[in-house]
Amino acid sequence: MIKKKKKFYLGLVMLIGFFGVLAVMFTPLFDGHNFLEYMDRLFNSIAKGSAYYIPKVREDIKQMGESSVDLTLTMDSSVQAQQTAPLFMQAGMPVNVSDAKLRVNGSFGKMLTACLEDADAMYHNNGKVLADKYGYNERQALYNWYKAFKSAEKALHNEKKFKEAKVVGQLNQKALETAYNFYQIEPQKIMDRLGLVIFALTFYVIYTLWYGFAILFMFEGWGMQLEH
Repeated sequence: MIKKKKKFYLGLVMLIGFFGVLAVMFTPLFDGHNFLEYMDRLFNSIAKGSAYYIPKVREDIKQMGESSVDLTLTMDSSVQAQQTAPLFMQAGMPVNVSDAKLRVNGSFGKMLTACLEDADAMYHNNGKVLADKYGYNERQALYNWYKAFKSAEKALHNEKKFKEAKVVGQLNQKALETAYNFYQIEPQKIMDRLGLVIFALTFYVIYTLWYGFAILFMFEGWGMQLEH
């Protein structure tokens, strides 16, 4: 039985309004996307705009000088190994493929620079460069670089070449992962969309409180009270 009708119906109206707004949020009214998709794309683009670490990685690579490496890399499959071989060959490094393993040797800096240039192209959404160069999907090419360098990092650690391993790890984390995850997203600076960001965060807080108070008023209208 409803004891406080005014408070109960206030909560009910608030709850109906909450779900009404939610229904609007799930309609494709925001550049062909619903509100959640639109905001997700916005925050991804802002994140990408602040995640361009490639120039820093390039400087780290330069510090490696003209050192050379001889590495055996383990890929996930023989198919991936065959796909990955052209990446190193295009960088001017001899490659020997045996099942799922690659043996590469040559200039460490040249190998890293070739990979970084591919990552830079992907970061700027120019995947056609990789597709044309290697003859298959650009995402797969970048992923193959990533897997190869994960194996290279482990091999360098085993050889106690910790400085080289650190640079490879930075290349994977700061360049390859960023370029792969943000591919085909246009970067934006947060200051360019500051008003919308503030609105979104404020709306999130208000919308959450809206639901909470709607439920609170309805339960209090029923006569239920929270006691300490």
